[in-house]
Amino acid sequence: QVQLVESGGGLVQAGGSLRLSCAASRSPFSFNRVGWYRQAPGKQRELVASFTSGGTTNYADSVKGRFTISRDNAKNAVYLQMNSLKPEDTAVYYCNAAYQWSAYWGQGTQVTVSS
Repeated sequence: QVQLVESGGGLVQAGGSLRLSCAASRSPFSFNRVGWYRQAPGKQRELVASFTSGGTTNYADSVKGRFTISRDNAKNAVYLQMNSLKPEDTAVYYCNAAYQWSAYWGQGTQVTVSS
């Protein structure tokens, strides 16, 4: 069983920055895959950024060059640094981990970007 708890969301103006944190119940390096998804109102949940177990990162085209995913083994945490935020980044952001053939989700954190 894996628990994931997100934090760091909030309201920010366009062009601003936020850093999301995901506290995990085990080392993020133990996951087959770990990353961030988001879901805007009326839209499907989409991948934002992720790590594979080998350390490869993947980013949605819409966030490349603006968002950076990182992980900290000592703190059992995964982060998403979001810069140059746009109104279209407004969504609930979820931490996701794949571990031993199961997928786990956090409760989500709201990010709202005002124009």
